[in-house]
This record gives sequence, C-alpha cells and structure tokens, in this order.
Amino acid sequence: MSKGERRKIGERGQVTIPKELRERFGLMGGDDVVIREEAGQLVIERAVTREELAEGYRRRAQRTGELAEQLEGISTEANDHLGDSPDW
Repeated sequence: MSKGERRKIGERGQVTIPKELRERFGLMGGDDVVIREEAGQLVIERAVTREELAEGYRRRAQRTGELAEQLEGISTEANDHLGDSPDW
C-alpha cells in the first residue's frame, strides 16, 4: 500500500484530493464521491452516476433478452427430443 500524500483536515472536515489522483480517477469539482470504512481504513471512491447506472441496466436487460432467446430455442429442442410433458 502506498503512503500517499499527507493532507490536513480543515476545521469543517474538508480534505483536498491531490490533482494527480483527481485526474487519474476522473474526478472534477462538484462530483459525488462515496466515503466508507473498509477493514479499519477510510476509502474514497467515485460515486456511480445516473447515466452509468442506466447503462448498466440497459446492458443487463439486453443480456437477459439474449438469454431468453437462447433458452427458448433450447426448450423447443428439448420438447422435440423428449416429447410433451406427461399429464400426471
């Protein structure tokens, strides 16, 4: 784990994130971050934007549709091979 840069916490609890890290992680003034504790350490990470979340849902819906199409074909193939289910 790198030691990082030392920063002072201001009276209102504010800390400046070094420019190099802001650039590396694509952080800009006004961006939201998530601050949490993990294994006794403070972790600061970029928050997921609404657009990123929506894109994730779009990809998942597309993949779900693709899987449903594949399963439909497999189900039809199985019915052709095994015949209809018995009426118990």
